[in-house]
Order: sequence, then structure tokens, then C-alpha cells
Amino acid sequence: MYNQTDTDRPVIDADWVVYRLEEAGATLLALPGTGWSTKLRSSSLDIVRTALEAYGWTDAPIRPAVPSAEKISRMDEALAWISSIPLDRYVLRRVVGARSLVHPLTDRHLYPWRRLGAALGADHKAVQRWHAQGIGMIVRALQAG
Repeated sequence: MYNQTDTDRPVIDADWVVYRLEEAGATLLALPGTGWSTKLRSSSLDIVRTALEAYGWTDAPIRPAVPSAEKISRMDEALAWISSIPLDRYVLRRVVGARSLVHPLTDRHLYPWRRLGAALGADHKAVQRWHAQGIGMIVRALQAG
């Protein structure tokens, strides 16, 4: 997806930053909503199950696989880049953060441009420009440091 130099370091440009942020957003959404539970240790677990439950024929929603530790580390690194956008540009932070949320199963953005524009009370073209400005700030910060 992104260009690499002869030293196997990625070329830091807007496309690469967007790719990494969207990968981080998909990883974030793939994380389980709850932590470890003591449910299996409790005595309230019903031993007798119906035939449908025993064979897994329930209407449970499809969940993505839990991300690996490497993906979680990459997610932490990429989401930390949003902090390189100055605090006084909080709208840019919101736009970049919201736009990075991509559903892990369908690869669709949770917040399309028009929905972000409606949420912020702005035109969707303005939201696209703000996103580009935020990504540009992140690229400059990564190239400098």
C-alpha cells in the first residue's frame, strides 16, 4: 500500500498516515468491549443447554477476531499521532479521529464525510479540507521527528 525506501522504512506521506490511522481505527473497533470475566467461575452457569445453544445455532452477532499484540502496539503508535495536532485545533483532531474509525469486517468508515459535516454543522467539502489539514500536520510532525 505504501512506498518503501531501500532501508525498509516507509515513505511518510499523507496516504501512509491515513492508511495507518484507518488500520488503527479498525484495530480499536475489533477489541472486545469488555475485559476478562469471572462468569465461568461462578455457580450460576446453567449446565443443561438446549440443543440449539449446544450446537451454536444462536443469533449472536459476528465479531471480528481479537487483534494481535503487534496490531495493538501499531494502533497505540498511530493514534498517538493525533496529539501532534495542536490543542487549539480541536476540530481537526475530532475530524481525523472520527474519520480513522473503520469497521473491521466491512472496511467502511463509521463516519462518512456527509455525516461528519452534519455533526459539525459544516459542509462535507470543508470537513474533507480539515481532514487534509490535520493529516498534513501529522505528516510534518513525523517527518520532523
